[in-house]
Amino acid sequence: MKDTIGIDISKATLDAHRLIDDEARQFANSPAGLRALRRWIGTKMPDLVIYESTGAYHAAIERSFGGVLPLVKVNPLQARRFAQARGTRAKTDAVDARVLAAMGAALDLAPDVPAGKNQHDLRELQIARMALIKERTRLLNRSKTQSLTVLKRQSKARLAQIKRQLGELEDALLDLARQCPKRARAFDILCSIPGLGRITAIAILVECPEIGTMTRKQITSLAGLAPMTRQSGQWRGKAFIQGGRKFLRDALYMPALVAARYNPDLRQKYQAMISDGKPAKVALTALMRKLIELANALVRQDREWTPKTA
Repeated sequence: MKDTIGIDISKATLDAHRLIDDEARQFANSPAGLRALRRWIGTKMPDLVIYESTGAYHAAIERSFGGVLPLVKVNPLQARRFAQARGTRAKTDAVDARVLAAMGAALDLAPDVPAGKNQHDLRELQIARMALIKERTRLLNRSKTQSLTVLKRQSKARLAQIKRQLGELEDALLDLARQCPKRARAFDILCSIPGLGRITAIAILVECPEIGTMTRKQITSLAGLAPMTRQSGQWRGKAFIQGGRKFLRDALYMPALVAARYNPDLRQKYQAMISDGKPAKVALTALMRKLIELANALVRQDREWTPKTA
């Protein structure tokens, strides 16, 4: 039996379950609790430590144990489906920790690649930037219907403040990206691709730090851009995209629009699909898939984009 440990993470607590001896413990989700968890795990290295992606709450686990323990982050939906397949209907923190430990023993999971230098700081800055962009969009939409002078003045002042704050965050993102030589090289490679700007390159590195280490199929599946075929007997349904990392997919949408006009290779592909009667949305999705495949290949080969020669 694999020596696997499942950890169910909540805002206040960490519920851990070790499968090999069926021992369970609860710790506080705090620096002191993380130290106690490390002492409980002991000096013997487990095969896997499995936990669910829980937004901001799992960041402390990754900061404390990344590169120290063989961490595996799994999708909460997949963990729940695994529990249902085992016939586990109850759902408590302790039960979830035990299910995660069993999931690590039953499935062929591999430890995640440890996050690079300042990766969590980059992620935090990117989240703050996205929140400001959403607020700017809400203010712009609201300002179109405002009639009172005081509201117009406040909206204008807040929009100016958001513009300054976005500039500060983007400068901080670029500075952090340059502090890691490997990430700085990947950043330069991404920026060499027509259609990918500096902010989009940063977004790709934040949302997909594994870029350059995966196959073509793996990177498209990770981005949620791999077509899902639907067939049963003689029935043939339309293929569609599903799952993956939404924010990575969102970051590729505008570059695909730009590439459809200014990237020679992708523009030709886009126009050919439109000529064949494909909807514009399908053609743009194909360009998004080509962009992330190209970015992954260039980073893996450690070379910048060059136009094709005749």
